[in-house]
Amino acid sequence: MVKLTQLSWLDDARQVFYNQLNSDSLPHAQLLGIESGYGAELLLAHLAQTALCEKPTSKGACGFCRGCHLVEAGNHPDLHTIKPDGSQIKVDQIRQLCQSLATTAQQSGRRVAVIHHCEKLNQAAANALLKTLEEPGDDTLLLLQTDSPNLLMATISSRCQKLAIRKPDKKQILDWLSQHSDVKGDATWCIPLVGGPLELMSAIDSGHYQALLNYRKAWAESLSLGHLSQCFLATNEQDIVDALDVLYLVLRQFVLQGKYSDALLHSSVIALASDVMQVRQKLTMMSNINAPALCQQFLIKYRHLVNS
Repeated sequence: MVKLTQLSWLDDARQVFYNQLNSDSLPHAQLLGIESGYGAELLLAHLAQTALCEKPTSKGACGFCRGCHLVEAGNHPDLHTIKPDGSQIKVDQIRQLCQSLATTAQQSGRRVAVIHHCEKLNQAAANALLKTLEEPGDDTLLLLQTDSPNLLMATISSRCQKLAIRKPDKKQILDWLSQHSDVKGDATWCIPLVGGPLELMSAIDSGHYQALLNYRKAWAESLSLGHLSQCFLATNEQDIVDALDVLYLVLRQFVLQGKYSDALLHSSVIALASDVMQVRQKLTMMSNINAPALCQQFLIKYRHLVNS
């Protein structure tokens, strides 16, 4: 199991939080723009435990006090967690949270709320949360996490202090993977598909990464030679999402590498990549998908572009 201390790219954010806590300057609401694949859930859990710890140290929660034991057991009465209910965080969830935060802390310490994917707050839920963000009450801490800060309502983000988090660069990810997996070669090309280093390691362990790598090689071969690789003939309705995700990434990589000197061809390949993504997003609403035929269709379109 991956530990937070193994995620060096989160060290600075942790230290900022510790310093704020120890200097009694912790803001009432912190916004963390970080995805799960980069360690969001580990970081949130750690910060919440540190805030509820009775004897926090310069390195976070002590791990021995009653507060720490309750958090680790998953039953601290002053720790409240909100996650999306389906595709949204709904107003009833937030109203219940606000009521809980308005009561006296049961452990005579802080009351901490952790809101995952806060960009999914619907309008009513966001409005319900605003009053608590504006008047949180004493010893209340809200930790808001978002995968997509640009999608978060400005009324919410403006009332939070951003906890700066710098994503790891390619070298950091490669070094980290070399310590925690047996993958050969540069696997970072897959990050946009799986969502971060932790998700990539899970994909490697489960064999999903190898399937994606096979599609990458098959698309490179098919697009170059003009005939569909055998790999796609066995593609089924469950696998077609991966196949199209990889095709989109391959086409985008061609564009970013400046593979096409002709401006019109360059633009046409960008448009084709967009078409691939649009079809991929509609797959959940489609039935009886002929996956090999769909792959063949995109191959024909690509070859027509480069040969015309």
